[in-house]
Amino acid sequence: MRIQVTPADIAASRYAISPLGETVSALRLCAGQHSAPGLAPWVARVRPVYERLRRDLPAVGALLALLRRGGYNADFIQPPPAGTGRSFADEIAVVRATPLAQARDELARNLVGLRTAPAYAQRIYRSPDVVDRLADAVEVVWTALVEPDWPRLRTILERDVVQRAGRLVTYGWGAAVAGLDPRLSWEPGGHLGAIVVADREPATYSLGGKGLLFVPTVFGTMINYVEPPWPFALVYRAAGVVDLLGPPAPDRPPDALDRLLGRTRAAVLRALAVPATTSHLVRQFGLTLGGVGGHLAVLRDAGLVTRTRTGRAVRYTRTPLGDALARVRDG
Repeated sequence: MRIQVTPADIAASRYAISPLGETVSALRLCAGQHSAPGLAPWVARVRPVYERLRRDLPAVGALLALLRRGGYNADFIQPPPAGTGRSFADEIAVVRATPLAQARDELARNLVGLRTAPAYAQRIYRSPDVVDRLADAVEVVWTALVEPDWPRLRTILERDVVQRAGRLVTYGWGAAVAGLDPRLSWEPGGHLGAIVVADREPATYSLGGKGLLFVPTVFGTMINYVEPPWPFALVYRAAGVVDLLGPPAPDRPPDALDRLLGRTRAAVLRALAVPATTSHLVRQFGLTLGGVGGHLAVLRDAGLVTRTRTGRAVRYTRTPLGDALARVRDG
């Protein structure tokens, strides 16, 4: 697949964060519908909660029976995010406002080609309150699985957005696409270039000045959207999820960098592969503002991190020396 873009599409492109999208992706991850490198410890931690939800709430099973890759998924269940500041409550309200006729049409299309759903799920799909029942399922998954970790997850996504958006505006499409996913590449072409998606679809689409919606994800996988009601969109794995998801497990044996810098300071250095503010690091590691500030001061004095002011925000990132040191492992 080729998505043609022009320089004018840069100004129209935007980044968005979707707590609802993360909720659906987290459910799929727990159900084994896809995998995400490095997140096995998180899945193991929440698995008892997930299994309880599947056992006690039929609507969760009905929701999972609809979800698939490589085929149509009902759009009303996961509408496109509107921006970085939307809350889960904002997004689930959009789901609940779906007209019943629209939901039935989308569910019918969703079910084409799927193996027959369990009888309890079919009853839910036919019920007059199907929209609310599926929305209730998404909401309970959010509350039980995602919301407890949301401050940390939001930090990961926000940091990725800041980094990626800056690359798009400063360096253009090639830099914005680089590193998003191995299946994506940039094909320069003078005024008209193209984002190439390595899939089986030979079609070519044009943004036509509407720009592209970039949506980073922690729990999901790379997805492209090229048909309504979604805008042209790419969902991609946020950078550094394994290192950013939290402090190291207490039972993990210390490596060479831990022994050199101390366990927490080493974790802070690793996390700064993606620029972060002090507040981001406080949320990520559960430390005090003074504690994070102290670690950053030592790392900065040693030449391992640097800081840059953008407006009122001060962001820290690793220096080349910090990059080299962060790769230290036991041989």
